[in-house]
Order: sequence, then structure tokens, then C-alpha cells
Amino acid sequence: MYKIIENVDHDAWLKARMYGIGGSDASAIVGMNPYKSNIDLFEEKTGRSIPRDISDKPYVRYGTLAEPLAREQFKLDYPEYKVEYHENRILRCVEYPFLQASLDGELTDADGRRGILEIKTTNILQSMQYEKWKGRIPDNYYIQVIHYLIVTGYDFVVLRAHLRSDWGDDRRTTIKHYFLERSEVEDDMRMLFREEKRFWAYVEAGRKPPLVLPEI
Repeated sequence: MYKIIENVDHDAWLKARMYGIGGSDASAIVGMNPYKSNIDLFEEKTGRSIPRDISDKPYVRYGTLAEPLAREQFKLDYPEYKVEYHENRILRCVEYPFLQASLDGELTDADGRRGILEIKTTNILQSMQYEKWKGRIPDNYYIQVIHYLIVTGYDFVVLRAHLRSDWGDDRRTTIKHYFLERSEVEDDMRMLFREEKRFWAYVEAGRKPPLVLPEI
């Protein structure tokens, strides 16, 4: 369902991902990104604005440095999965080339089924943030992983979340795992696929889409 784009370095990867919709873009299209609207995304994809570089932000640097360690720990915790990772690789949908994915890991289970590993590191600054992780994946990350299922055609997702919080002088990390089967989210995949096609038609036409407001 996809072709593999190997990029020589991180800068080439950043440039290549501008040619389509990636996992972190998907939630903005449906109004579920707390930091970016679909209009902001449209302006970026049409070259009318430049995405803000946040790579030097402490929380972003922490996540970047922690990711390979979290991936290795996942291997120890779940040896039943074969885990593969390819730095600076983009998977691009063959039929719809504007759909693409950069994965934190690719999984193969004991039955030979293929899956996606997604790793998140989050600073919990108030109890309301922690509530978003109770028993479910927060909406923006949920949209991201079902986008990956659309692009890859894989069977399942495992999201590993490292939730950091400070309790007085004590810094704690809670690790949570969320398991999604493709068969359980097919309706949401169809909805997202429809909205992504609609959004990209606006990009190709250079015509600004209607603003999508998040649900209250």
C-alpha cells in the first residue's frame, strides 16, 4: 500500500514531509489539534507560512532524546513483538501520495501481523492533563495513529506513553500502554480518510478551507 522514502538526514526528512499529510498534521484537519487549526496547516502546506521550529524547546528535546530509550525498554517489556525502526524514513501511500507516515517503530507479532509502535512523552503539569490519558488515548494522538493505519494498512497499534509529573521534590514517570486493533477503528478511519482527501483538494486548488472548530 505504500512506498518507502529514505531521507539522508533529518533536514531532508523535514523537507519531504511537507509534500503531504503526516500523522502530526491529521488532527488539525479535523479540529482536534490543541496547537494548530486546519487553516494554519493549510497555510503551511501551500507555502504561505513557515512552520514554527520548536526543536529547541526543552519538552521537544526531551521527547527526541527519550524516544530511542523508550523503544529499547518496550522491547524488554514486550519481547513477543519484533521491533524495527528506520530513522528519517517516510512511508508514502501509493494510491494517495499525499498521505504519509513516519513511524516510531514497526511491530510484528507472534502471528506475523504487522503493527505500529507510537511513543509519547508528556509533562503532566495539572490533574486535568492526566485525565485525558485515563482509559483512552487523547484525541489528537488517536487521530495520529489511525492516520498511520490508513497509510500502512497494518493490523494494530501499540501506543506507549511516558507521563512525567512532579510531586514536591519527587519526579515520577508513569508508563501506560494502549492497544488498538484496526478492526475496532474502521469507521473512524473512513471518516478521517474522507476529511484528509477533502483538505488536500483545498491545498491543491490553493483555496482556503472553511475553519474547523474543535468540539466543546
